[in-house]
Amino acid sequence: MKRRLLAALGGAVLAFSLAACGGEGAGGDTDTSGQAPQDLTIGVSMPTQTSERWIADGNSVKEKLEAKGYKVDLQYAGDDIPTQSQQVDQMITRGADVLIIAAIDGTALSSQLQAAADKKIPVIAYDRLIRDSQNVDFYVSFDNFKVGVAQANALLVGLGLQNKDGSKGSKTGPFNIEVFAGSLDDNNAHFFFDGAMQTLKPFLDNGSLVVKSKQTAIEQVAILRWQQETAQKRMEDLLTSTYNDGSKVNGVLSPYDGLSRGIITALQNAGYGPAANPIPVVTGQDAEIASVKLINDGVQGSTIFKDTRLLAEQAVIAAEAFLQEKQPQANDTTTYDNGVKVVPSYLLPVQTVFKDDIKTALIDSGYYTAEEVAAGQAK
Repeated sequence: MKRRLLAALGGAVLAFSLAACGGEGAGGDTDTSGQAPQDLTIGVSMPTQTSERWIADGNSVKEKLEAKGYKVDLQYAGDDIPTQSQQVDQMITRGADVLIIAAIDGTALSSQLQAAADKKIPVIAYDRLIRDSQNVDFYVSFDNFKVGVAQANALLVGLGLQNKDGSKGSKTGPFNIEVFAGSLDDNNAHFFFDGAMQTLKPFLDNGSLVVKSKQTAIEQVAILRWQQETAQKRMEDLLTSTYNDGSKVNGVLSPYDGLSRGIITALQNAGYGPAANPIPVVTGQDAEIASVKLINDGVQGSTIFKDTRLLAEQAVIAAEAFLQEKQPQANDTTTYDNGVKVVPSYLLPVQTVFKDDIKTALIDSGYYTAEEVAAGQAK
C-alpha cells in the first residue's frame, strides 16, 4: 500500500536517537559495526496481511531499510503461529543480522529468540511486546495505555458525557454500552483495555454508563486474533441475548477498526442506522481507510491514529543502533515488563480522530488523500 514517507524526519531523528551509550547491543556473530549496509540483512516478521495496518507496517519498514541499502527479508505469517515460528527460524538460518518481530502470540517464540540470542542476533519487538523471554533487546510501540484512555474518552465525547477538552458534557445518561477487547495473546490488548476501563470506571460507578450484558472482564469480551467476523458474531449474540426487550445500545467500546466494522455490520443488520434508530457511538483504532470513510460518513464515531510511518522509522533507528554495536535510545525503561525483564522501549504518541479531524490528521499529513478517504480505499 502506498504511503507518503516522512523522509525529512529520517536524518534528524536518526542522529538524535543514536546518541546513546555504546557497547550494550546484542550484536551478531561477527562485528557488524564496520560492515556496509548492503552486506547486512534485517529479518522482518509481520503477523498477517488480512489487516491493511500490518501491510502498511511491513512495507514501511522494508522501504526505509532498503532506502538505506540494507537487505530485507520480509515475511507475513497469515495469523498462524507455527508459520511465524518457522519463518523466524528461517531468517536466523539464512543469517539475519537483526530481527524485527510483530508477534502473533507474544508467548510463542521463546525457542526462536533463544536461537537468535545464541547467534547474538538482536531482537526488536515491533508494536507487540514479546513476553516471557530474556532475549528481547528492544521494543518500539505507541503508548498503549494512553490508547485505551483515548478510546474511552472518544466514547464519552461521542455520547455527550464529556467534551473534547475533558470538561463535563451536556448529556447525563444513563447510556447502555458494550465493551470489546483484543486478542488475549496480544500484550497490547491488556494495556488498551486497562486504560479504557479505568477511564470509564467513574461513569460506570455513578450509573451514567451501564454495561447491560454485565460482561466487563477482559476474558469475557476479548476477540481472538482480532477477527472482524468474531466481533460481528459477539455483537449479534449480545443483541439477541441482552437487547431483545426493546432496549437500545448507545455506545460500543471497540479497540480496533476491524472489530468496529464487524460490530457496525451486526448493528446495521439489526436495524440500527436510520435516523429513527441511530447507530451507536463506536470507537476504533489504526485509522484503517475503510473505517476512516465510515467516520467521514457519520457511521463510525472515531479512531485512534497511530502513524505507522513513524513507528517504522523508529524500528529502523533501533536496528541501525544495534548494527553499530550501540544500544538504541529508550524513552521508557519501566513500563514494559515481559514477565522476565523490563524491556527498554521507545513509545510514540497517538491522536484521536473524529470526523472533523480527518483533514488535518490524515489528509494534510499525507497519510491518505481526500480521494482515498472518499472512496474508502487506499491506492
